[in-house]
Amino acid sequence: MKVIQAKSAGFCYGVERAVTLAEQTAREKGNCVMLGSIIHNANVVAQLEELGARQVSGVKDIRPEDTVLIRAHGERKDVFSYLHQIGAECVDATCPNVLRLQQLVARADEEGSTPIIIGEPHHPEVMGVASWSVRSLVFDGPEVLQKWLQEDPKRRDLPIVAVAQTTCIRANWETSAEILKKECTNVKLFDTICNATHKRQSEAAELARQVDVMVVVGDRKSANTKHLTEICRKSCSAVYQIESAAELKPEFFEGCAVAGLTAGASTPAGIIKEVYTTMSEEIKNMEAMEESFEEMLEKSFKTLNTGEKVTGIVTAIGPTEVQVDLGCKQAGYIAIDELSADPNAKPEDIVKVGDEIETYIIRVNDVEGYAMLSKKRLDAVKVWEDIENARENKVTLEGKVTEENKGGIVVNVKGVRVFVPASQSGQPRGAELSEMIGKTVSLRVTEVNRARRRVVGSIRAVSYEARAAAQAEIWNNIEEGKRYTGTVKSMTSYGVFVDIGGVDGMVHISELSWSRIKNPAEVVSVGDTLDVYVISFDAEKRKISLGVKDRSCNPWDKFMETYQVGDVANVRIVKLMTFGAFAEVVPGVDGLIHISQIADRRIEKPGDVLSEGQMVDAKITAIDEEKQKISLSIRALLAPAAAEEVEEVAEDAE
Repeated sequence: MKVIQAKSAGFCYGVERAVTLAEQTAREKGNCVMLGSIIHNANVVAQLEELGARQVSGVKDIRPEDTVLIRAHGERKDVFSYLHQIGAECVDATCPNVLRLQQLVARADEEGSTPIIIGEPHHPEVMGVASWSVRSLVFDGPEVLQKWLQEDPKRRDLPIVAVAQTTCIRANWETSAEILKKECTNVKLFDTICNATHKRQSEAAELARQVDVMVVVGDRKSANTKHLTEICRKSCSAVYQIESAAELKPEFFEGCAVAGLTAGASTPAGIIKEVYTTMSEEIKNMEAMEESFEEMLEKSFKTLNTGEKVTGIVTAIGPTEVQVDLGCKQAGYIAIDELSADPNAKPEDIVKVGDEIETYIIRVNDVEGYAMLSKKRLDAVKVWEDIENARENKVTLEGKVTEENKGGIVVNVKGVRVFVPASQSGQPRGAELSEMIGKTVSLRVTEVNRARRRVVGSIRAVSYEARAAAQAEIWNNIEEGKRYTGTVKSMTSYGVFVDIGGVDGMVHISELSWSRIKNPAEVVSVGDTLDVYVISFDAEKRKISLGVKDRSCNPWDKFMETYQVGDVANVRIVKLMTFGAFAEVVPGVDGLIHISQIADRRIEKPGDVLSEGQMVDAKITAIDEEKQKISLSIRALLAPAAAEEVEEVAEDAE
């Protein structure tokens, strides 16, 4: 038995682009809005919501200050008009193929033609495309189109532009196109079915003809996933559409020799990998079903007392067995290999003479008066009971990551292998899971199949709850001026985002340093630890403004303690303007050298004499303490006679 996966399963270019744009926007903006699902996949939408992208159902829920993510399916023309009207910023993740459809329909409207769209009338993509012309008509198949043409013969003479939904079944489009070419006198046909969609559908159809069972993975709202399922059912009698591996059932694969797997364009690679792994395991289990631990115990029962739990006292520890006093006429013995599941464990490290020990009776010999016991088997049963209780009561367990498996990692929890899918590992999409090997992690058990000895867990569930609790703690206690120690998570040209314990705050570039800097990278890097304080916050919008500069060390105070009018300072030119140059007198305090005070002659521009970074001597000619402004002059040092003009000219420049 084997599983064959279609080559073109999963994300297409348009979906990958939309998800990437959404992730970048959520990280950089910290708070943005998804107008509907960015793609038809609940798992992806949930991950984006964790990054701070909240989902709304309609434009009335959008505020002017919001950053709006336009989904891959595109939007109606009136939606764009409304967003522009209220001044909301848009990040357009519309698939390029859908965008071309909108443009074709808009051009047809301008030319006075009637756009005909072959697709699902209530699909978001089709509704959006149709809105770009008041004359748009939508038909879900050739039969409805034929009936429309027959109802009124005059319709055959209309100028028509025909297009197809990007995920339309090719047979529906081609039959509809033939009808239009045969019946209409003035028609333009545009085959707008996505090439990736056509390739995926063709591969799925071919694979379905070769297998006994076909599994299609994708969100139930996804049109292209639904079409894949319809196509596969034409060639295979056993087709199952699922959203995740959790929906797979053993009975799907009864009598199956070869199973096929494909996925819609909105299905992440991690989910496909997880489904593939689970299918492979289920098929192997159908080939050779291992007897469960309980069945093996039942087969070993030979007397009425066999299988009972008994408690005794360790009386002796030998090289091959441990002797136990059971308080009755039979002596109890535990073979060394029945003492622990760890083959390297030493008996003296597990039990000591005089210890009370609980065991299973695995065999009783009444004639010779002894009972063979097992501590290992009882421990195994207890562990499984603990695992099942942990799932029912949502108890957090700890374990060590032992290996990377197909589709995820394996965590050893009390000797039980717990499979954690990649999507539940708590790591970013595409991260190297092998780096987690050897680490101790906390997880929640989400699925237990004791008969198959299969346990599935989630690290992400624990980390998500911990992060949510940390976020709640911060928002409940945040106040202006409060200090935090945070980590730089990302950088932009205008500042950095700092994680202060589950919540990101923004440090504007002007708050990073008293000195003038052009880019945050001059003073910090991603991963740096920063001591920050809260300047302001908006709990409703989930925005925090942070500062780094120490207000107790104001550079202006240092300047006033060091200099006064008439002093000469060695300054650094930091910026050239048309009217003069700004120079740093002390770190964090700049003064202006007016163009008339740069040289003892007339110059066209400051750059004729000065350059950024240059060190020069300048005389302090004026200090405005209230506005914290300083006037400087190089000319005053070159031509003392001109000194009387300095203050007046500098004040004019202000």
